[in-house]
Amino acid sequence: MFTLIKEDGNARLALLKTKSGEAETPFFMPVATKAVGRFVSAEDYISVNAKAIIANAFFLSLDPGLETFEKIGGIHKFMNYPGIIFTDCGGFQMLRESLLLETTNNGILLKNPGGKDVFMRPEKLLEISKKIDSDVIMALDCVLPYGRSREEYVEALKKSHRWTKKCKDLHTEKQLLFGITQGGTFEDLRESSAKAINAMDFDGHAIGGVGIGEPTELLYKMVEVSIPHLDKNKPRYVMGLGKPEQIIECVERGIDIFDSIYPQKNGRHGMLFTFQGIIDLGKGIYKFDEKPIEESCMCFSCKTFSRAYLRYLLKKDDAVGKRYLTIHNLYFMQEFMRKIRESIKQGRFQEFKKGFLEKHKKI
Repeated sequence: MFTLIKEDGNARLALLKTKSGEAETPFFMPVATKAVGRFVSAEDYISVNAKAIIANAFFLSLDPGLETFEKIGGIHKFMNYPGIIFTDCGGFQMLRESLLLETTNNGILLKNPGGKDVFMRPEKLLEISKKIDSDVIMALDCVLPYGRSREEYVEALKKSHRWTKKCKDLHTEKQLLFGITQGGTFEDLRESSAKAINAMDFDGHAIGGVGIGEPTELLYKMVEVSIPHLDKNKPRYVMGLGKPEQIIECVERGIDIFDSIYPQKNGRHGMLFTFQGIIDLGKGIYKFDEKPIEESCMCFSCKTFSRAYLRYLLKKDDAVGKRYLTIHNLYFMQEFMRKIRESIKQGRFQEFKKGFLEKHKKI
């Protein structure tokens, strides 16, 4: 299921195998929350060479609903995406006050904006995930916003570990099941959570509840204190990280998998990633610029349109323009991860990291 190929320091190249295929790690997953991204389609994910994407089991269970997946034959066929699909459990929705009603020892009560409220418990999550038929299921976890008291994090960990263990006990499908560690920014809680989740023998491990407002140095510290207690021979996933500088720092610490809406959201607002720095396409200096976003880029947008035209679409707030800009950032992220993998393979990860970070700023 997961095979280590090469290590360069703590950075590692590996192969993740699922029922829908395989992908080399480290990799980054674009977000397709409801089996589609904002302004981009499955075709676009394929065109940017994304080998894996992530959707949300809770939202998909509401719309289009589980009957759709049962009748059509799962999410891959439904959205016509052949690659690896992860489904998040719904725990992250606890951070949205508009959705969270309460938590109990048995699960999370989430508001359904269009109907009856949903009590997401391990049994419910596995029922939903089986019908959606994703490749990787994230176990149900209890997430708290940054800045809560230690006592609140201790209580959340008790719930999280209880729910996660129940998911593991109930899991019987060919889908892979990943456990999620929590603990806020308390080192001892992070360590104990990593030990507890690792002992449950999941197919992979995620570090959750980071990148949600805590200082960057604390983010890295929570990753560092967790990793020694997670099985080296299983994939490690930091959930919700999409800033390239954070990704490369976490790869250096031994992380294999990432996901985030960050590149897509920035792209549609004109903040475009390049290997020479970040371009703010809204600036007037690009009004008559006939060059592509990045001359070496082979994405559809760079091969087809100028900065001037894409800036024009951005200023018009045009949906087609948002698609073209998002495609570029998604392609960049896949190229970025490909270059990281190649640098590990060649034993020059530190050299690549240093060169990338020197240029990764706004231009």
